[in-house]
Amino acid sequence: MVGAYCYAELGTMIRQSGADYAYIMETFGPFAAFIRLWIECMIVRPCSQAIVALTFSVYVLKPIFPECQPPDEATRLLAACCILLLTFINCWSVRAATRVQDWFTYAKLLALFIIIAAGLYQLCTGHVEHFTFEGTTNDVTSIALSFYSGLFAYNGWNYLNFIIEELKDPVRNLPRAIAISCTLVTIVYTLTNVAFYTTLSPTEVLGSAAVAVTFAERLFGAFALCIPLFVAASTFGAVNGVLLTSSRLFYAGAAQGQMPAMLTMVSSRATPVPAVLAVALLSLLYLTVSDIQALINYVGFATWLSIGAAVLCLPVLRYTQPNLERPIKVNLFFPILYIICTILVVAFPAVASPAETGVGCLMILTAVPVYLLLLEPRTRLTGLGSLTGAATRLIQKLTLSVRPKTK
Repeated sequence: MVGAYCYAELGTMIRQSGADYAYIMETFGPFAAFIRLWIECMIVRPCSQAIVALTFSVYVLKPIFPECQPPDEATRLLAACCILLLTFINCWSVRAATRVQDWFTYAKLLALFIIIAAGLYQLCTGHVEHFTFEGTTNDVTSIALSFYSGLFAYNGWNYLNFIIEELKDPVRNLPRAIAISCTLVTIVYTLTNVAFYTTLSPTEVLGSAAVAVTFAERLFGAFALCIPLFVAASTFGAVNGVLLTSSRLFYAGAAQGQMPAMLTMVSSRATPVPAVLAVALLSLLYLTVSDIQALINYVGFATWLSIGAAVLCLPVLRYTQPNLERPIKVNLFFPILYIICTILVVAFPAVASPAETGVGCLMILTAVPVYLLLLEPRTRLTGLGSLTGAATRLIQKLTLSVRPKTK
């Protein structure tokens, strides 16, 4: 909520699509902006998609393997099929992709409300025996690492800023949308977890690969199969959402000359086929890492580091550009609080899981040679124009795509 409040000022002050990317470009220049763009396009978006696709696979396969974990190969193969199917839908029709998003969002909310209703019934009948702190730890690094998993569920709270140019009356509607959505999601997710603990112990929650399935098996009997189907539907829609929204980020980067021009192109069916294929191929690459927790840690480190840098833009711009129009002006206490929390959330897990943090750092640092060799005028490789031009023409022929008309 604090971060979203800071983004309300940034979004109404710098009204350019791209969100974090646009703010960092304005504040710290093209190099820092490219690192943010690289993190989002090469790590966060495709890695998040791989995580949700793997979760989809687990929930689909769990009823088939009720007494054990689903086979790792089957889980990854089904996740790949999910990504490929949605890639086809997003390449085929924007309308079909938005309909998938709408209907599967309804399925997600319905599943959550069923779980919450069952949990409220359990509360009313006095099932509170699992609401204890027995067996928990007060280790600071463990608590900080747990934030990655907890906050991962709330990913997307800053996505409205990516389409600020398309938002009607952003000064009025952006803070209103942020407040309503963050509040609603927080209440729903908190009540869902409360519902789980009315029936399952903390040990059972931690030991279950599909908590909603275990919860449903305890309470719903013959109707338990409906919950994994609903959850699988919701995760299917979430994978679709990543593919649907990523094209705007690619377009924002390409408009600044920091992404290949081919990624801004659309097919004859008005779908951003090259951008969708790029995200899908990277997601399939991340599926080679089947450990969901490791993937969440990679994404968490990269996400919160870059979002912290975006919030840092707020006090920096107050100092460097005090005359910018600020329809919403946040008290500086909030960005400072958020930056301190970001430092803690990034630093402590780095101590708790140095290997995964090291991999995350290496992923981020790969942006440096790419920028120096391809974008920095003083060190850029010569002779790449003909190569990139040939690659662009090849992609255009393969996908029947052209650059969209601009105003």
